[in-house]
Amino acid sequence: MSVYANPRVHPTPAAPHPIPPPARPGPHLPSVTVVIPTINEERNLPHVFARLPRDVDEVVVVDGGSVDRTVQVARELWPAVRIVQQTRTGKGNALACGFAAATSDIVVMIDADGSTDPAEIPRFVAALLAGADFAKGSRFRAGGGSHDITPLRRLGNEGLNGMVNLLFGTRFTDLCYGYNAFWRRVVPTLNLPDPATPGPADGGKLWGDGFEIETLINVRVAAHGLRITEVPSIEHLRIHGESNLDTVRDGTRVLRTILSEFGRERRLRRTRRRQHRRQRTAAVPVTVEEG
Repeated sequence: MSVYANPRVHPTPAAPHPIPPPARPGPHLPSVTVVIPTINEERNLPHVFARLPRDVDEVVVVDGGSVDRTVQVARELWPAVRIVQQTRTGKGNALACGFAAATSDIVVMIDADGSTDPAEIPRFVAALLAGADFAKGSRFRAGGGSHDITPLRRLGNEGLNGMVNLLFGTRFTDLCYGYNAFWRRVVPTLNLPDPATPGPADGGKLWGDGFEIETLINVRVAAHGLRITEVPSIEHLRIHGESNLDTVRDGTRVLRTILSEFGRERRLRRTRRRQHRRQRTAAVPVTVEEG
């Protein structure tokens, strides 16, 4: 586990590999919402829900128009589940809808295909309770790993990861991994596309609605100087079905996201400097000499 107090990184010992017990030791700990985007995941949900800690306060399933029994299975497995229909297309939009629906103190984002282990959630919550604003999963920290990543995807992740670290002064070890947790008060900082905004007439995606969402979130959290802790995590193989991830297409979109966010952050910094100069100028007293 490593702790970021941007832009510096203070390494701490890796989290122990055994998953901490999910039991809540006291009545005053924060509540937890788990957000799970789904499209045709009825066969995977029994595994995912079986691994959820029983003391999770809220589960929000954001469905992207499943044509199988995903929604029904979710309700059978977790009767209190909240079902939200995403408003556009893409994983980014699904997560934005889930974040908007979440009501707990802490929001955890996981996948519905079994690749992210819900039993690791206590590790992420512990990182937030220890002082982090954002707990970021990493497959490449000691204690983490992946049974799914290909050599090409690993190479691409390393290159994109290095670029973000260079441009934003971070020390991420795993840019393109979607297992994260954060305090719900962080959501406005992410400035994600409003779920209520209509999608493009041509059926395309708004910026931030696609698989680039993990990169966009990570970069914006870092750019705002929030305290980030990397949490070792094991990525598993998808249990059933085919992934929608396209290495080249989505890698290119992530690259565009990095460059776009770097330009956006530079513009914001210039704007803040101009505002600061104007405020200082306005604060200087003016002396009028008479006679």
